[in-house]
Amino acid sequence: MSVDPSAIIVAVATALGGAVHGSEAPPALKDYGTQQVQQITDAAPAIGQQVNDAVEQLPPEAQGAVQQAITDTADAVQEAIGAYSPPPESASPPPDATGDTTGDIPAAEHEPESDGTVLEYGDPVEQFDSTPLAVSGISHLPTVSDAPTRAASQLGAIAVFVPWFQKAGSICDGIKAPVLAALYSAENNFRYGASAPVSPDGARGPGQFMPGTWAKYGRDADGDGKVDVLAVGDSVMASGHLLCDMYEEIDSWKQAGLVSGDVLDLTLAGYNAGVGAVRRSGGMPSGLPDYENQTKPYVAKIRAAESRFASILDPGSGDWGGVGGRIVEAALRYLGLPYVWGGGNVNGPSGGGFDCSGLTSYAVHAATTENVSLPRTSETQWNVGTEIPLADARPGDLLFGNWGPAGPGHVAIYLGSGKMVHAPTTGDVVRIAPVFDGMKARRVV
Repeated sequence: MSVDPSAIIVAVATALGGAVHGSEAPPALKDYGTQQVQQITDAAPAIGQQVNDAVEQLPPEAQGAVQQAITDTADAVQEAIGAYSPPPESASPPPDATGDTTGDIPAAEHEPESDGTVLEYGDPVEQFDSTPLAVSGISHLPTVSDAPTRAASQLGAIAVFVPWFQKAGSICDGIKAPVLAALYSAENNFRYGASAPVSPDGARGPGQFMPGTWAKYGRDADGDGKVDVLAVGDSVMASGHLLCDMYEEIDSWKQAGLVSGDVLDLTLAGYNAGVGAVRRSGGMPSGLPDYENQTKPYVAKIRAAESRFASILDPGSGDWGGVGGRIVEAALRYLGLPYVWGGGNVNGPSGGGFDCSGLTSYAVHAATTENVSLPRTSETQWNVGTEIPLADARPGDLLFGNWGPAGPGHVAIYLGSGKMVHAPTTGDVVRIAPVFDGMKARRVV
């Protein structure tokens, strides 16, 4: 198990970033603070590599204890800074200096990578298709340039993965998109491409595939003519098929009384420790130190994170029409892209993402034939169009909340059924959420 000591630095920097933007400091001071936080996070990967290099020089019998100590320290730091991170989504978000939200959802916790995936699962897998992606009306696949480069915004890299998680999550009933997202967060924290780390055991790519498993499951899912373990589409689709095969096999064992336990839990354990370990243990792998110290916590962390990723990946019914439907679909193209203070405009994301009014500005402009341009902030967007009762809101209407003396401090796009899509807060990403209490609706087109 390799570790990421830079997570300690990133966690502190993420909390500092949230504190800076959530303060009452003048904009110029906030900008300076942001620059300082950025310098800290930019330096984190190099420091982390130095620590890992030092660990590798230790005697093999000492490496495990040191690695665990670093991971425990990162977890302790994450818990200690919780009070300084943005509060949970249950409260309406407070405004920042731009009038947009900076405080309703906490920043993502860094999750360690695992040792790798299954070496011993041997049944053949069916060929899977590489047809163009069209999932729930989402046709845009964010490119590398859309994704953030800042270490403090690792969660934002999920934007590149979102369409593939949705496609792989439809292969079988047992493995859904939020589970895949939570697994990839645990495996490699959404890192991909040539810069993605390789585990000490040789596991590679965003799905941390061992060579033998990749040789069996790797396919050209993205249609670029290459079977690339470092590519997002190829890796996620391979994981989907591998997990579905394991799920079916483990379910048959359970029906035959050969194993006991939750089938999804056992499947995730199989991805980490090998499906043979599940069979030999008659359920959750146990007894060996790796099973107790790695596999069981790995499964628990993925299951605990499912709901967090469900709120990013669930696009709603997809049954939208007219200009309102086009506004919704324009925003949903960027599910998972980071919140960036002041980010986004009618041309799309800027600085690696959107803030709340940047997202609504883009979606309305992109969806209207006359390219309607909204004012830039939530307060000024409130002056466009006509207020309507919230009960009469339909998909594509704008929702305003977090009211203050200057007007609304937050704006979102209504999806229907009590849900909205919005860019919530520093440290978070464009996601689906329940409509906040106290919100008001406005029809702008």
